Amino acid sequence: MLNRRLFITGLASVAIGSAARADAPMFFTQGGVAIRGYDTVAYFRNGAPERGSPDISVMWKAASWHFSSHENREAFEANPRAFAPQFGGYCAYAVGRGYLTETDPSTWRIVEDKLYLVHSPDVARLWLQDIPGNIALAEENWPGVLFH
Repeated sequence: MLNRRLFITGLASVAIGSAARADAPMFFTQGGVAIRGYDTVAYFRNGAPERGSPDISVMWKAASWHFSSHENREAFEANPRAFAPQFGGYCAYAVGRGYLTETDPSTWRIVEDKLYLVHSPDVARLWLQDIPGNIALAEENWPGVLFH
């Protein structure tokens, strides 16, 4: 009887933990807007950050994504994972160190067709010293860092 009670208690703990994780924000947003309103597709197409418009937006993964053109919105809608920033748009350097922090949309890098954002130009200098190593560290911590 005791083993059955422990088993049921363990199942309840797993269910509660899963429910809490389902509510965790996968993407960093401010006021529900991803990348502070910048167009994530523009990084790839224009090679530069570009402000998006709330009039040209789409909801994905509980965040509003803004775009500078209808073409960029359509590209995102066709394949959002191809354009969404890695590590939920949280600072790639911080995620590699086991914590979350916001990012500056003007501090970014595309590596192997993936968008990475970092906190600031100062942090970017650290991140750039070992991009592959920093990405590997962040991949080890993602998405577990969301639940600390």
